[in-house]
Amino acid sequence: MSRNKNRRKWAKNHFLIICEGKTEEKYFKSFKLNGMEVEVKIEGIGANTESLVKKTIAIRNQNPNKYNQVWCVFDRDDFPAKNFNQAFILARKEGIQVAYSNQAFELWFLLHFGYFDSAMHRNTLDQKISERIGENYERNTSYSVFENKKKLKLAIENAEKLLANFRTFNPEKNNPSTTVHNLVKELNKFLS
Repeated sequence: MSRNKNRRKWAKNHFLIICEGKTEEKYFKSFKLNGMEVEVKIEGIGANTESLVKKTIAIRNQNPNKYNQVWCVFDRDDFPAKNFNQAFILARKEGIQVAYSNQAFELWFLLHFGYFDSAMHRNTLDQKISERIGENYERNTSYSVFENKKKLKLAIENAEKLLANFRTFNPEKNNPSTTVHNLVKELNKFLS
């Protein structure tokens, strides 16, 4: 009996998701996941790009054999290109997956309402989301408007279409673009 119990424990999927800020953290914590199949540790730690990847490595290394998937979630914002690109290099070297958004995480939310391929500053993204949801979009609020399965499917399709438009994968220059949908698709495998 003890042997089977241990086998089930190790069959569980363990995610580590380290986010740049509270918006991303609260969004991913809003997923209703099947706790029997997956365990997720999510933290928004207020760091950015390369420093966030370094913190992710440190947290992962506290328990190096625990996590099946390690993700780092950050925005392009207005950080220097060198820092942004270095974050990708370091993450790849360390086996960490990146869910980035250029320019901001809110691009992911906007893609729930349609396809947008024009570069937008983060403030414009907030305004466009407000127009779509019919109220003032406030960061760190309820994310129930983004839980609709049809809207989520549309957001994934739109994110993939955005990436397909770029001849080369260059997250620092590909504006707008996001890979948040890759993490969302992984988490969706464990929805309860």
